[in-house]
Amino acid sequence: MRDDSFYLSIVATTRNDNHGGDLLKRTQAFVNSVYVQATKFNLRVELIIVEWNPPADKPLLKEVLVGPEQDIPVSLRYIVVPKEIHETYRFSDSLPLYQMIAKNVGIRRAKGEFILCTNIDVLFSDLCFSTLANRKLEKGSFYRANRCDVPKEVMDYPSHQEQLVYSRANILRRLGNAPGHEAIKGPKWIFEYPKFATFLNSILLFIWRLTHKDEFAHFLIDFMACGDFTLMSREDWMDIDGYVELDMYSIHIDSMGLWSACAKGKKQVIFPYEACIYHIDHENGWESDDVIKTIKFLSDKPCLDYSIVHRAGMKMVANGTNWGLNKADWGWADKKFDEYVFGA
Repeated sequence: MRDDSFYLSIVATTRNDNHGGDLLKRTQAFVNSVYVQATKFNLRVELIIVEWNPPADKPLLKEVLVGPEQDIPVSLRYIVVPKEIHETYRFSDSLPLYQMIAKNVGIRRAKGEFILCTNIDVLFSDLCFSTLANRKLEKGSFYRANRCDVPKEVMDYPSHQEQLVYSRANILRRLGNAPGHEAIKGPKWIFEYPKFATFLNSILLFIWRLTHKDEFAHFLIDFMACGDFTLMSREDWMDIDGYVELDMYSIHIDSMGLWSACAKGKKQVIFPYEACIYHIDHENGWESDDVIKTIKFLSDKPCLDYSIVHRAGMKMVANGTNWGLNKADWGWADKKFDEYVFGA
């Protein structure tokens, strides 16, 4: 049953396998970030962690992560998807976690009016979280925020405020567009001169409109790192049938969610440049700076080629249709999983 006292549900997924190194430390930093800012900005939050295919030789996350104290307005909810479900997928041996299907499990069970899908190694900037807490989100829109990668040393700082100060001063790279700068893909210094950037952006957009009329709307969609921050109302997530459920590695499946939203007539809203999320950098698969490592990582995993996603997405938007690939019970909606709820 839906609980209207939750304005926001935050959905993420993981398993206790130390993926990327320091996984529990990164996850606890993420959870603490939600605790601190939900309290600071007085927002009741349902934080859902879908624990997919938990390793048999490791404790469940509920046993190792710190739950919210009594005065924190956060309900920490674990949904455990067991190995038996995971093994129903063809490539379960090479893919220990199906990220987007796991997030669908959380989406289908979320109680909040709005649902934010993100990952367990991010920290929310104060402006980002206060934007959520202002309660001015609208149905019929999908919301995006820039992802700023920061060194893993951010976790060496004990307080959340110290972590935010360090993050602001140590951004390694920024992924995502900013409002009024959709056409500018150049160096980040351009954002330091907003009037010039806005003028340049308007010229580039005008040229693009004239030369790419059929592609203009798709040109503006902010696909960069969208798996780390995609926010919609619960009704809108239901309308697009969540993420496409494919027996494949998650790369580009997050982008397919934005194509769905666009095809269904949802309006894109990009948070202000400063209202970003900070992503804790770590050794990771396809985002590695070492291209050879990336090739090796992807070599034994079935993956989508983005050119196919783009071509199919454009046709889908032109026809106003969705992918049509999910079953009615996407997110294992008819299945009852073990759940553990702490706080709020």
